[in-house]
Amino acid sequence: MPDPLLVLEALDAGYGGAPVVRDLSLEVAAGEVVALLGPNGAGKTTTLSTIAGLLPCLGGSVRLDGEDIDGVPAHKLARRGISLVPEGRALFFGMTVGEHLQLAETKGSLRREQLIELLPELHKCLGRKAGVLSGGEQQMLAVGRALVSQPRVLLVDEMSLGLAPVIVERLLPILRRVADELGAAVLFVEQHVSLALEVADRAYVLNHGRLVLEGRASELAQRRDLLRSSYLGDAAPDVHPRQEIAPA
Repeated sequence: MPDPLLVLEALDAGYGGAPVVRDLSLEVAAGEVVALLGPNGAGKTTTLSTIAGLLPCLGGSVRLDGEDIDGVPAHKLARRGISLVPEGRALFFGMTVGEHLQLAETKGSLRREQLIELLPELHKCLGRKAGVLSGGEQQMLAVGRALVSQPRVLLVDEMSLGLAPVIVERLLPILRRVADELGAAVLFVEQHVSLALEVADRAYVLNHGRLVLEGRASELAQRRDLLRSSYLGDAAPDVHPRQEIAPA
């Protein structure tokens, strides 16, 4: 593995000074896809929001390419290459797909042709308003808008939200292509565990704000017993030490 691009070390994060995530350490390398899994309320969205600069660190650190970025405003982190696809997509329903993409363009943006190659279904939607798109098309637009800036780190929160599994099967492999073709470090939150592990290189599992399981995705996919126990809380740190699946 190359050196990690994004590193969280002993991170505490939350709201109003109250931590929701505690002592979280994880890393993502350029060209790597990492899944952040766990039940509802585990702290996954809080983690992504903190990385993106929407929430302050309450303890520990977030480092981008070795530099501590705690306290850097979200808009400046976006310029440094951190791009977040938020839960709920945050689209402007009265704007067309093309207008969304144009609004995200800056100097050095991904060429429109290259973006359409990654997300070919957007081509037929360029002149349509976001409010009339299907859920899958809206999610593709949200991802496409985030990719326009050619991010170094792509954060994706619940790509499958409100979508049928068959649509999710078409969407999640896009994250693999983003890592392979653009060289981005991809960290994504996903509730469809089996599909997430098919796309990811590695995965971390949170429960009650703490890391309870980590390992290579292919090996975690074979250990459904550990996944099940981590989701149910049986593997939580206050009951058992954190479990780790070592690389083969």
